[in-house]
Amino acid sequence: MDRHARQRLFGYLARGAAALVVAVMVLVVAVTIYRGGRVFITDPAIMITPPGSRYMLEGDGGFLHAVLGSIFIVGPATVVSMTLAVSTAIYLQSDYSSERFSDAVNMFLNVLWATPPIVYGVFVLTIIIAVGARTSLFFGIVAIAIFQYPIMTRYTDEALRSAPDAVKEATYGLGATRFETALMTVRAALPGVIAGVIMGFARGIGDAATVLFTSGRSTNMPAGPFEPATTLPVLIFDQAMSFNAEVRSHAYAAAFVLIVVVLGLIVVSKLLAGRYARYTPGGRHS
Repeated sequence: MDRHARQRLFGYLARGAAALVVAVMVLVVAVTIYRGGRVFITDPAIMITPPGSRYMLEGDGGFLHAVLGSIFIVGPATVVSMTLAVSTAIYLQSDYSSERFSDAVNMFLNVLWATPPIVYGVFVLTIIIAVGARTSLFFGIVAIAIFQYPIMTRYTDEALRSAPDAVKEATYGLGATRFETALMTVRAALPGVIAGVIMGFARGIGDAATVLFTSGRSTNMPAGPFEPATTLPVLIFDQAMSFNAEVRSHAYAAAFVLIVVVLGLIVVSKLLAGRYARYTPGGRHS
């Protein structure tokens, strides 16, 4: 086989692999939307109705408690992770740290990013046992914040590295301090920073393994920061294993909500990144 034939063969294989991945993704999304959408059409109040006391047995009620649990856990966790991630990414720039130190930290962050989410949950569970506490909404926030941190930091660091050098040169030329220069660099890299924050939020709200052992698996409404709570992914996991067909149908409805939210966040991140890119050096102007 000559090199041109090998090139064509690998081209066909690459396109075939890409088509297979897209087909599987479309199939999963289509089945979930179809089955979950049917449940919403027949019972649209399922999303805003809290469950009954015998929910897993009778299937009465909805999953408002899981929606609120996801918001109360992932929202604060994203704020904490965003603050730490942006601060870390700024420090990793050459103005504050050496290239050797920055490379070492980035390697550590890559390892954290590749770590399975359940490891974060087990780590926080170890802390819970050590301090004699119990699973709660607070520890769910801690686990998700740790899980999101490397994701947001790597996104932000790459965005800051891709910012035009002219920004730093201009600000230093005007007599700006390192902190003022860092703020201008963040502004120039804002599309990438926003995309990183939203992607971190989407990863957090769609993860079950991290909060499985840390936030509890309650069917009650979140009552406080140190009370058990549940999230949509954990709810889907529990409902999908139920012997009650009604409860299993609710799992598809919850999965439908989760997919719509995650897809919506991805679209929003693209729109915001495109919008803010117009105000950055070298960005699109329209």
